[in-house]
Amino acid sequence: MNNIGSNPASGIHNRIAVLRTERGLSRQELAEAIGVNYQTIGFLERGDYSPSLKLAFDLSRYFRLPVEAIFSPQPFQPLSEQVYRIEQRKAGGPDDQQ
Repeated sequence: MNNIGSNPASGIHNRIAVLRTERGLSRQELAEAIGVNYQTIGFLERGDYSPSLKLAFDLSRYFRLPVEAIFSPQPFQPLSEQVYRIEQRKAGGPDDQQ
């Protein structure tokens, strides 16, 4: 399992790096867009820092995703696995039995 954006000490896992990369943004660009220092983005991505509620909502608003799509108390499954399971369910595949 991919532990990017995970740190057992913080207890919060995130997909910020994935979302930022998908959109072709640097840490600096994302930081400027939401009004924080670029180092804050790095700390968040590495899981060294848990976001304030305001920062979590700011990121949610920026990425146009619910907070729980960005942050979780449990590690995220890789997106490729989630997409595969969705496709299997649509096709009525074996994962549909669970």
